[in-house]
Amino acid sequence: MADPSAKHWYPTAAYLYVLHLDGLALAWEYLRRHPDYRRDWLRRRRRPKAAERWGLRVLEDPGLDARNAHPAWFPDHDSVVQLYPDADPPPDALVFEFWRIPGDKRLIHDGKRLVLVTQWPGYCVRLAFAPGLDDGMAYVYAIRACITTNPRYQMLVAELNKLAIGAVLAAAKPRPSPASLLELHTLQALDATLAGASLRGVAEGLFGADAVIAGWYTDGGLRSRVRRLVRRGNALMGGGYRRLAQIESPGEGRSVLPAKRP
Repeated sequence: MADPSAKHWYPTAAYLYVLHLDGLALAWEYLRRHPDYRRDWLRRRRRPKAAERWGLRVLEDPGLDARNAHPAWFPDHDSVVQLYPDADPPPDALVFEFWRIPGDKRLIHDGKRLVLVTQWPGYCVRLAFAPGLDDGMAYVYAIRACITTNPRYQMLVAELNKLAIGAVLAAAKPRPSPASLLELHTLQALDATLAGASLRGVAEGLFGADAVIAGWYTDGGLRSRVRRLVRRGNALMGGGYRRLAQIESPGEGRSVLPAKRP
């Protein structure tokens, strides 16, 4: 039987923050667990270009979880809203007002420009500011050109709708979805296996000893479920996180559509 006092991955409560992460934040959670990435972070002064290998502009500290880390992915995910000064604004143009943007704000520099990450219960929006954009200036939103613009336009509208919701300070947290619960269990199972736990030990940590005693058969559903979680976690850590962050994999071009979040 697993010893809870010796397992940092054992308490499920430590993973509850995962239930409200978006795709970009989840991508970071999987990447930061990769042993090779952690080694690159330790050797970052000797390997200044190591970030490119992982789809980042700069290396981020893997000791920080998604609540405190804001990795700079390259290229940008379509959900990043890009703001530029309006070169020819009409008289009634809206102006940029930093302090009127809703949410808990974190301003970071990704090595190229300023990016604002603003969050409130159940929502996260990322705004990239073009050089020259100052408070009080008229501004425009930019969408990267592509053959089929509709998906990116829809993504921009979705992100702007989030800002509209935040403007009225929606306080209710949404009920966790089955997909969110899957990510929680996957990350917990991944941490357990990285710590050397057996499949049975993983099952005890995730679902309890009683459930294991009742359902741990050779071809039982619980054993198969845990095996799938472990396999999924390793796949996402090993490169699948790129789908969540919409980063090109080697050999893929920008025309390749990203896989949907499981």
